[in-house]
Amino acid sequence: MRQIKDIQELRSIQMGILDNIHQFCEEHGITYFLSSGSLIGAVRHGGYIPWDDDLDIYMPRKSYEQFIEKYTDETGVFRVINPKKEPHYYYTFAKVVDERTYMQEDETEGYAIGVYVDVFPCDYVPDDMKQRERVFRWKYLLYKIRRAKISHTNPFRSALAYWCYRLLPVTVKQLNRWIEQLIVSKNPTNWVCNMSESGPKIKGCFPAEAIASMVDIKFEDRTYKTFVGYKDYLSYTYGDYMTLPPEDQRVTHKFEAYWL
Repeated sequence: MRQIKDIQELRSIQMGILDNIHQFCEEHGITYFLSSGSLIGAVRHGGYIPWDDDLDIYMPRKSYEQFIEKYTDETGVFRVINPKKEPHYYYTFAKVVDERTYMQEDETEGYAIGVYVDVFPCDYVPDDMKQRERVFRWKYLLYKIRRAKISHTNPFRSALAYWCYRLLPVTVKQLNRWIEQLIVSKNPTNWVCNMSESGPKIKGCFPAEAIASMVDIKFEDRTYKTFVGYKDYLSYTYGDYMTLPPEDQRVTHKFEAYWL
């Protein structure tokens, strides 16, 4: 294996994945949005945040389910990791990976994964704040238990908490079902959020009208799609997103990437 040390080489692989996702979604009428730090980068820098090294997209729940079931790549280079079909996969959201590569990161220890683009479902959340707070409390707890069940090492500060969660008489399959029942709402509300374990805190919920349609957005030398209400999304999730964070917060992710 050859290690990928040049961040531009890594980004080139990621953008190749995103190009493939974009093309597939265009051909199959699937809605997606450039999101998270990738969207901040597009708005503030015209591409990647200078110190960033990953790509993120959101999809409304219906589009997300269609995508993880239908996505194929005729070349065999890319594949989608569908959490519903891979129970020992660490996360509950999808990734599209480049099968020619290998990522070494703490979170996926023991599970082979390639360089990827994260694909997050976007779900309705209760309009009533008390109900929303209850959903978030249960969400955090269920994700903690699931992490303890899957992780080979303690992902928490407390070893006692880790072993208490790990020894609970519940399976990962059951936890996945409970999580889905909790966060997937079939009844539209006025608010939405990325409800995965990597999603924002409750203040990151934003108006559902923001995802009513897609608009074009420039990213590096290409054009992709994002929310029509992307400014509302960024404001609710990140606050003053146009101001650069302090230098000590400009960090990259902890992983190593290789060509197979």
